Amino acid sequence: MPSIAIKRAYDKPEPRDGLRILVDRLWPRGVSKAKLQLDAWPRDLTPSTGLRKWYGHEPTRFAEFRHRYKAELAKQREQLEALRAMVKGRPATLITATRELDLSHAEVLRRILQKKKK
Repeated sequence: MPSIAIKRAYDKPEPRDGLRILVDRLWPRGVSKAKLQLDAWPRDLTPSTGLRKWYGHEPTRFAEFRHRYKAELAKQREQLEALRAMVKGRPATLITATRELDLSHAEVLRRILQKKKK
């Protein structure tokens, strides 16, 4: 099972981050490419604009958001498997501008990536 962390885009990169993967559809405001030090930006695996706007980081909508986001990811199987292969056996950090990491798409994606394939 890969070791995958989640970190805010505004936090300083550290060597222990391993692969740094931006998981937001939009570039984090006020952060340069040099500062983020990214290894990948799989935009196809981010929540759609419609879903992101509907959710609006409203905690009461998180369960439904998680369900809808998983449905979107199911349609991106090839890209999801490519990301899973990229992080396999390596430390990785999902980078997001989101403030509430536990109620974010990054947490949903992290759990999916860490789940063993059947």
